[in-house]
Amino acid sequence: MAEPEFIEVGGERIALRRQPGREPGVVWLGGYKSDMLGTKAEALAAWAAGEDRAFLRHDYSGHGESGGAFRDGTISRWLAESLAVFRAFSGGAQVLVGSSMGAWIALRMVQELRKAGEGGRVKGLVLIAPAPDFTVELVEPKLKKADRKALEEKGFFERPSDYGPEPYIYTRALIEDGRMNRVLSGPIDTHCPVHVLQGLADADVPYAHALKLVSLLPADDVTVSLIPDGDHRLSRPQDLAMLVKAVEAIVDRAG
Repeated sequence: MAEPEFIEVGGERIALRRQPGREPGVVWLGGYKSDMLGTKAEALAAWAAGEDRAFLRHDYSGHGESGGAFRDGTISRWLAESLAVFRAFSGGAQVLVGSSMGAWIALRMVQELRKAGEGGRVKGLVLIAPAPDFTVELVEPKLKKADRKALEEKGFFERPSDYGPEPYIYTRALIEDGRMNRVLSGPIDTHCPVHVLQGLADADVPYAHALKLVSLLPADDVTVSLIPDGDHRLSRPQDLAMLVKAVEAIVDRAG
């Protein structure tokens, strides 16, 4: 595999990979503590290559091949990095594909691009196990006394991860910044079609969270695919096939 390219954002080197191809292109936005070489991103890269479709992906700071410390990350910081990569390395119409936290980043990108008069570039969204506002909606309500004490005294607390030996780290800065980036506080007008893929066996982001998001989106532009035995990763062969099909449908509609 070719070495990644880099862009400096906020003093950190952000790693990215891009494939040339037709518009609308596809932009991958990964999840919390994931990287751009994960199963879903690789499946989309292979599909895009076969379709001569432009494809762009990057690692947030503190993730994968990018610089920086994971515990220094916030939604605002990762959003700024994603916007910088989007603007510098993609052109014309794009479809954003966000997984878990990446769905939150995608929704915030749409808001910020619209403010800057660039909203028309986003022609569709595919959101996988979407976790917008997860710090406010899913983490804060479950904080234990020990977690709150750790946040106060150390500035962070840890939770075991089901996906690797390293624990998840949640910092006070991440949680406080999450409140400033909420998107589930009212109607969300994306001005483009949205396809949500959600597993009903997701132990990390309950399907009720995805349905709350859907309830705030314009109904005539939203497709929801509920996968009865799907977990949070949605990385089984049948899940990947459904993801590719969803992205292909949005791209065809946008094109």
